[in-house]
Amino acid sequence: MSKSQGIQALPSGARSQRVHESALAAAVDLLKEGGLSAATCDAVSARSGVSKATIYKHWPSKTAIAAEAFGRWMGEALPLPDTGTAVGDLTEQVRQVSAFYAAQPVFAQLLAACVTDPTGAPYFRHFFLADRRKAVATLWQRAVDRGEVKPSIDAETATDILFGPLIFRVMTGHKPLTQEEADKIVAAALGGLLR
Repeated sequence: MSKSQGIQALPSGARSQRVHESALAAAVDLLKEGGLSAATCDAVSARSGVSKATIYKHWPSKTAIAAEAFGRWMGEALPLPDTGTAVGDLTEQVRQVSAFYAAQPVFAQLLAACVTDPTGAPYFRHFFLADRRKAVATLWQRAVDRGEVKPSIDAETATDILFGPLIFRVMTGHKPLTQEEADKIVAAALGGLLR
C-alpha cells in the first residue's frame, strides 16, 4: 500500500514535524499507561500541548494516531534478534511478539477499533503492520542468504504462517500467549505439519 492510500498528507515544515512528534510521543505514553481508551485526542492534546485542531490536521481520528503510536512503540520495544540462525532469530522474534501482545491489550483494542473506524485502518496497516512485516522480511532474507530456508517461500508467506497464529489467539483467546506456545508455533511452522 502506498502511503497516500488513506493516509492524509501532513502539514510541512519544521514546526509541523515538532508538533507531530510531540503528539505522537504523548500518544505512546498514554497507550502505555491506559491502553486505547486513554489515548483520546483530548488526552493527547493535554499531554503534548498540541491543540486538538492541529492534531486533526495530522490524523483523522483517535484510532489513526494510536495506530501510528503503537507501531512506533512496538518497533522500539522489539529489536530484531540476530542469533546467527534462522531458527534462533525466528523463534526469538515470535517469542518477543507473543510476550508483547500478552503483556498489554493495545493490539487487540486497535484491531477492534479498525473494524469500526475506517479512517484508522490505513494507519494501522501502514505504521504498524507494514513495519512489522518489513522487520520479519529482514530476518527471512538473512535465512535465505544463509541457505537455511527454501528461497521459493517468500517473506510475506513466512510472516503469515509464523505470526498469524498469534493474532488468531489474541482475537479468540483459545490458547495463551506464552513462550512455550510461541515455541510450538515456530516448530510447527518451520518443521511442517506432515511427517
